[in-house]
Amino acid sequence: QVQLVESGGGSVPPSGSLRLSCATSGSTLGPNCMAWFRQAPGTDHREGVAAIFTGTDTTYYADSAKGRFAISQDNARNTVYLQMNNLKLEDTGTYYCAAEGLCSSGSWPRPLYNHWGQGAQVTVSS
Repeated sequence: QVQLVESGGGSVPPSGSLRLSCATSGSTLGPNCMAWFRQAPGTDHREGVAAIFTGTDTTYYADSAKGRFAISQDNARNTVYLQMNNLKLEDTGTYYCAAEGLCSSGSWPRPLYNHWGQGAQVTVSS
């Protein structure tokens, strides 16, 4: 059984920064596609923000995240990170880590991953 635990959420003003962490435990995951999704308040839609294929460090980003967010991994710590800079009001939401999806340009944003974390709240407000 794979467990994903997110941390690092919080409340920041516009233009602020946060770094989310997703720690993997339990069964060992081989090279796979891991991603961050967010769900805006009052919606049930999870939007793909960024993904990384852990075998090659290939990364993918939503247009809204390009130039502001960076996804990375630390294999030794079994952790994937999402560095978020220049945060905007519309970045507010619950951020979920996901594992074992399909890493391709058209597939990674679809919420078809085998494992999900419990979510971390990010609030951007002035």
